[in-house]
Amino acid sequence: MTNHARAASEEDLLGDPAPLPVVHYAEQALLGALLLVPDRLKTIGPLEPQHFASAAHSSLFAAMRTVSPPTPEVHRTSPVWPNQLLAAAQTRALTAAYLHILISNCPTDAHAPAYAQMVRSGHARRLLRRHAGLLSQAARTPGPDPAGTVLARADQLAVYLDELATAFPSHPGSMPRTPAAPDPAAKVPAEAEDEERMLLAAATARPDDLPRMRWLHESDFTVPVHAALFACLTALARRGAPVDPITLLWEAQQRGLLHAGFGPDEVLDLVSHPAGAPEHWGQKILQRALLSQAVTVAARIATLTSDEATSVHQLATGSRRALSALSSVRTRWHHATNEPGAKPSSRPSASLRTPAVRAGPAARTPARPSR
Repeated sequence: MTNHARAASEEDLLGDPAPLPVVHYAEQALLGALLLVPDRLKTIGPLEPQHFASAAHSSLFAAMRTVSPPTPEVHRTSPVWPNQLLAAAQTRALTAAYLHILISNCPTDAHAPAYAQMVRSGHARRLLRRHAGLLSQAARTPGPDPAGTVLARADQLAVYLDELATAFPSHPGSMPRTPAAPDPAAKVPAEAEDEERMLLAAATARPDDLPRMRWLHESDFTVPVHAALFACLTALARRGAPVDPITLLWEAQQRGLLHAGFGPDEVLDLVSHPAGAPEHWGQKILQRALLSQAVTVAARIATLTSDEATSVHQLATGSRRALSALSSVRTRWHHATNEPGAKPSSRPSASLRTPAVRAGPAARTPARPSR
């Protein structure tokens, strides 16, 4: 059978789109080796049916794990092994003709352990991409406890990265070469702008609360001018200067924030209707920043997994670096949602627990944000 005819047969049997990924050929070579020499099953290391990308290949390998192979003498003289596998797999995608294709696509059965490692690598890449997708989904479709759900997903991702680092040792050039993914473009929701305006008004009316809010940074804001005004407020508070709408307006002028489209009237209007505690609105802003950072981390990891030239160890290294960007926001979230003086646990999951506190704009102690 020619290579062209073989590729056409594979498309008909398995329904895989062209071009086929390289790991598909590794799966074929491994299964071909095991069809040729069943005893190679003892040499390929830990491998499970779910490690195969192809459902047909997964079914065939599952059959190999359950059917006892014949003796070498019988195997050399009779097609007992392939026939038993076809009967056990019970899938229309597998035929005797396709088993012959698998055998012909195996360069040498002695390399079965190397093919198995390639299959494990392909599975690791797909599973890492799935973890990133779950993290992004948790951040984009939050439930009753958005931050808790996202951080739980981040913990699961971190555990999996540790497993990858152990299963796939380092090698020269372990840092990924893949360019960073651009930050996902997202329209600033009106709710986010409203929360930032409420914070500015509340902090102007109650500046004594600002020293307790070191966990909120300018980078957490979605509107640049809101971030700049928050910097004005924190600067005034740090200097011990009086804080009110006029002093804020003066500080904004000194920093060159005023212009034709954003003048004194706009600044005064922003802070003219305070309601609730600054901590309450600050937590909402920080939670939104946490979710946004999780989406960015997931996009970065997805970009890494899409680069087939990146090894699994490079994926683990690059993903850890991406995930570390979430750590600083996570630490600040812990400080914002735990009682003063509480000692953080060294276990990541402990930061998901927050004390029962009063919620609502009038609360003076930090409260868990709610939607």
